[in-house]
Amino acid sequence: MAASNAVGGSGGRGPGRTWRNWAGNVTARPARTVAPASTEELAAAVRTAAEDGLTVKAAGTGHSFTPAAATEGLLIRPERLTGVRAVDREAHTVTVAAGTPLKHLNETLAAHGLSLTNMGDIMEQTVSGATSTGTHGTGRDSASLAAQITALELVTADGSVLTSSSAENPEIFDAARLGLGALGVITELTFAVEPEFLLTAREEPMPFDEVTGRFDQLVAENEHFEFYWFPHTGNCNTKRNNRSQGPAAPPGKLSGWVEDELLSNGVFQIACSVGRAIPAAIPGIATISSRALSARTYTDIPYKVFTSPRRVRFVEMEYALPREAAVAALGELKAMVDRSDFRVSFPVEVRTAPGDDIPLSTASGRDTVYLAVHMYRGTPHQAYFAATERIMTAHGGRPHWGKLHTRDAGQLADAYPRFGEFTALRDRLDPERRFANAYLRRVLGD
Repeated sequence: MAASNAVGGSGGRGPGRTWRNWAGNVTARPARTVAPASTEELAAAVRTAAEDGLTVKAAGTGHSFTPAAATEGLLIRPERLTGVRAVDREAHTVTVAAGTPLKHLNETLAAHGLSLTNMGDIMEQTVSGATSTGTHGTGRDSASLAAQITALELVTADGSVLTSSSAENPEIFDAARLGLGALGVITELTFAVEPEFLLTAREEPMPFDEVTGRFDQLVAENEHFEFYWFPHTGNCNTKRNNRSQGPAAPPGKLSGWVEDELLSNGVFQIACSVGRAIPAAIPGIATISSRALSARTYTDIPYKVFTSPRRVRFVEMEYALPREAAVAALGELKAMVDRSDFRVSFPVEVRTAPGDDIPLSTASGRDTVYLAVHMYRGTPHQAYFAATERIMTAHGGRPHWGKLHTRDAGQLADAYPRFGEFTALRDRLDPERRFANAYLRRVLGD
């Protein structure tokens, strides 16, 4: 989905060409681009870059809205470092090359009768790009992709290859699972998997006051609960995913196409385009949109329930809040939109995650609720996002590393109890800042 570079030259190497992320809000012109097909080729590229005094960044499919992968030095492209390398049924693990798209991983796991426990709702990302920026789904007991990693392989600043797990180099493993590309370039990941199971999805509209009033109950009663609030309305759409004994009952081809393609992508694209041209029409469009999706229930294998196509391009800000602050913060967000002149065509997404032990995870050390705001690409978003960010930070929010925000290292050090632990490890592994860029200098310091 993201615009990607054509890699010049034979052997996957050539001069850098302009790189753009999926949303089109970030561009970079690297001095050199390389698409290695193996760990050895990648390590050699890092060593050569060091000899030439170039910084190094690895790009996935560009689904981050921040310039986390932008570089003026060497850009490492993912398209040849792909594939499932090992499936261990006894250990319940799968080892996969870092550039493998989540879509390919999920399809391969399904062919082996296996599944990740949880995932986000987009499958186009690479496994390393998704985990390194903290991609998550929603879950009472599990959410983050990074939390499902059991081992990883990393090329460090001097071009050496380092492996880590909870038993081998555990301090590096803890941090590098979600490392923002600051500690090295991940070449291989091992995930915990389980036998494939079925999920029953129950989607239904619910008034804003009801869903917020019952929020704690809905989270406690469901393995995976999320909802979308449509700004300028009192309407929400809820989704409850729970494990099922079956049988499988996927959406019908026609009804699934109507819900997931025609309404959620085709009609929504038109509505957003109209709203961008005529902002005054957005509240009326929002009211119609929030009533267009009807209740439905279906049962299918996990990735077909967790994920959905996202063809309407947008920019996004997402904050992770302490769970107990979520309803109050969402209420303040709604009140802010209601009294403002903002015209917001995208729904606000609300998801949950249990606390984890990863230093830079947005759920590190606390049960979490995620509030995500979006604006259609090309629509002015800065004022809406700034007002949202003020609310989120007042409630102790942590910004998603791959989504728009204005926080810096000083502010983030206060938000993450283990921030200093991560930056000390960065000093040890990359003292010359081979993997730095402007974004990492802002959020981690220099």
